[in-house]
Amino acid sequence: MLDRRSIRFRLTVWYTVILAAGLSLFSVLVWLSLRQRLLAEVDHDLEGRAGRFEKYFNSESLSASGDKLRDELEEFCQALPPGSRIELRGANGFTFHYLASAPSSEHRTLERQFTAGQGRFDLEVGVPIDDELHTLALLRLLLLGLTPVVIGIACAGGAWLSGRALKPVHDITAAALTISIENLSERLPVPPTGDELARLTEVLNSMFQRLEAAVKTLSQFVADASHELRTPLAVIRTTAELALRRERTADSYRDSLQEVTAEAERMTQLVEDLLVLARSESELAEMPLTAVDVRDILQEVCAEMRGLAAMRDIRILSSLGEQPAIISGNRPALHRLFLVLLDNAVKYSRYQGQVILTIDRSQSRIAVTIQDFGEGIREVDLPHIFERFYQADRARSNGGHGLGLALADSLARAHGANIEVHSTEGFQSTFSVNFIPRDARPAAVLDVLKIANAPSVKH
Repeated sequence: MLDRRSIRFRLTVWYTVILAAGLSLFSVLVWLSLRQRLLAEVDHDLEGRAGRFEKYFNSESLSASGDKLRDELEEFCQALPPGSRIELRGANGFTFHYLASAPSSEHRTLERQFTAGQGRFDLEVGVPIDDELHTLALLRLLLLGLTPVVIGIACAGGAWLSGRALKPVHDITAAALTISIENLSERLPVPPTGDELARLTEVLNSMFQRLEAAVKTLSQFVADASHELRTPLAVIRTTAELALRRERTADSYRDSLQEVTAEAERMTQLVEDLLVLARSESELAEMPLTAVDVRDILQEVCAEMRGLAAMRDIRILSSLGEQPAIISGNRPALHRLFLVLLDNAVKYSRYQGQVILTIDRSQSRIAVTIQDFGEGIREVDLPHIFERFYQADRARSNGGHGLGLALADSLARAHGANIEVHSTEGFQSTFSVNFIPRDARPAAVLDVLKIANAPSVKH
């Protein structure tokens, strides 16, 4: 029994309806064509008979008249095929009637007028069409009787064919139902047909591959976040437990609370960065974009970072130019982006070194470059520095947790920009953020993600 909601049932119904309509139209056309052909042959025969009778009448009326002419015409009609009927009426009262068929026979007649001698005559010639009508009736009976049989057979065949055609769909569905989050590495079998179903299977496999990669990234992200949060929580708990074990001096309690506060701040910073990363990749939010001058944002960031730079005796040199550098962007998000990059540059610069900020303007892009002279980045670490929680395998974290550059990269991509990194280990690192100028940006870039206006924190 076919499910009325299934594609197989709908395909079978549509196939049956179209076939029934096609066969009905074909049957009507066949019957009408044969009828037209048979009646045309009858009309042609009538024309011939009428012509021969008229010619014979003209020749005999010259030498005979009255009953003698009727006898001659009767003799002529004896040679006509059986079933013929002829009626002749003249203006002078002459009539002739010949009928060689049963009165119940159905005739097809031809009427015409002709002139013979001084008179005008009306001629009507008829032939029986019982054979033709019988042929048409038999054909009609065959068409009416066989068409439903053919439709029924075709319907059953259509259901079988649609079942075979949709079998790969059922196989794909059954295989897809077996894939869950526990076995996302499995793939659907691709039919070797090269048709639409094969392409659909390839697309589904590609989707499963992307889902598998996303789940792995999410699992790794959760594991890394849990690991990063576990350390400050453990420190807070241990410090509190030690402070509560016995009576201590006020200074000792103050030291414990300061340690707890420092770890809480570190954990708060980590949570805030995680929230911003989550929001920056959420498709449900919208980032409000306006025309902003990158120079103003860089000046604010430089002013904010000069205190940290002064503690390490590092100079921040900026060459921002006199011309405005206008892009379509979200001011708080851009502030956070440049703060992350400048903070990293100051942290990893040599003591009493310098950090250089420049803006490169062109018609196709606006590039903000931040260059520091310090430890540099190892070549083996360069491909991974924008990964969440990634830190080089050496003591250069400076108390960070590996989210700063991941956050900067997310903010840049949300603005349709990219970050290029060039570094020489032990010498310098250069980060360049390449923006499309406001006047050159396509309208689609304006529909990007929203980033929460979280408070600025250093990384």
